[in-house]
Amino acid sequence: MTTTVRTRVAIVGAGPAGLLLAHLLAEAGIESIVLDRRSRAEIESTIRAGILEQETVRVLSESGASERVLAVGTRHDGIELRFEGEGHRIDFPSLTGRSVWLYPQHEVLKDLIAARLAAGQDLRFETEVTGVGDVETDRPWVTATTADGDAVRIDADFVVGADGSRSVVRPAVTGSSTGGYFREYPFAWFGILCEAPPSADELIYSNSAEGFALISQRSTTVQRMYFQCDPDAAPDALSDEEIWETLQARVPGTALAAGPVIQRDVLRFRSFVAHELRHGRAVLVGDAAHTVPPTGAKGMNLAVADVVLLDRALQALLLENDARLIDAFAETALRRIWKAQHFSWWMTSMLHTARDASDFDHRRQIGELRSVVESEAGQTFLAEAYTGWPHEGTPGRGSLSE
Repeated sequence: MTTTVRTRVAIVGAGPAGLLLAHLLAEAGIESIVLDRRSRAEIESTIRAGILEQETVRVLSESGASERVLAVGTRHDGIELRFEGEGHRIDFPSLTGRSVWLYPQHEVLKDLIAARLAAGQDLRFETEVTGVGDVETDRPWVTATTADGDAVRIDADFVVGADGSRSVVRPAVTGSSTGGYFREYPFAWFGILCEAPPSADELIYSNSAEGFALISQRSTTVQRMYFQCDPDAAPDALSDEEIWETLQARVPGTALAAGPVIQRDVLRFRSFVAHELRHGRAVLVGDAAHTVPPTGAKGMNLAVADVVLLDRALQALLLENDARLIDAFAETALRRIWKAQHFSWWMTSMLHTARDASDFDHRRQIGELRSVVESEAGQTFLAEAYTGWPHEGTPGRGSLSE
């Protein structure tokens, strides 16, 4: 027996994109069902990057999706680029009038899940989507299996794939699970969580003779740090002592506050943009549509920008029978997506060392870094991209209070 239910929008994926879209649609009176194969505990405990652009913070706070992002999140007004043993601070407010916020993605997810459940959202965890069909009609459907093995079919007006880089909705949009523009990088990040106080007030991006490192933060007692490694490196290959020796060698000039390593992983670098973002009444957003290297802190922020666009398009389509915004969605979204791809690639290539890098390559890289930090125009380009461009159709705004 298959249970059939009806909703306006079937959203596959309870990550930031799917949950935020459900939240914004609900504000407009559009009901949705959100499905995810993971449990709530798994979703809320998966540690991801936590740098939020100013417009991301504004959307979360002004929509009521998160009150803690401003109350608990920490505003950062700059980053440091370090090379040849010297640090160079990029001051965001003086260059752009904007800032970023340190607020981990799993905290955003906790806020979104709590807000949606409190509002009565039909949110189905541990539900595996098994099929998507009839997207070329005005009655697309999604089939799924619950944790108890029960079959369910959801008939909708629109289907949204917000289910990450292994999206099961993508074949219905692109015709293939792998159809897209793809680049894999010849290095990865060895990432750790450690119990220690912050080593610096702001993030440090360090290019050194020993290799790249990023000194980031999580809280007053837990920190996140990374260093460049081989993509095939094993997370347990190094002892805690070796990890700290590697990190310290790559951040000369700053004495790192060391502590017990409580989590370690290896993050591969990939860039991907799906060949199509929309087909009929199915659309892709977030990591289902694109992925970027983490160097530019664009992943979740790009997903939120997708959702802001899609929310307006679905409101126009479903409430006013106006298809103009949904017809323009892919072209509009791709302008920002490819800008973010470029920035992420640029930051990555400028700061990391390729395996076959020559002395020329290294000296050219230092010249590029100097071209950025010794030029107000260069600093402004980095600051504008890092803090985020205004959302499409939204004027640039001033700073948010802490």
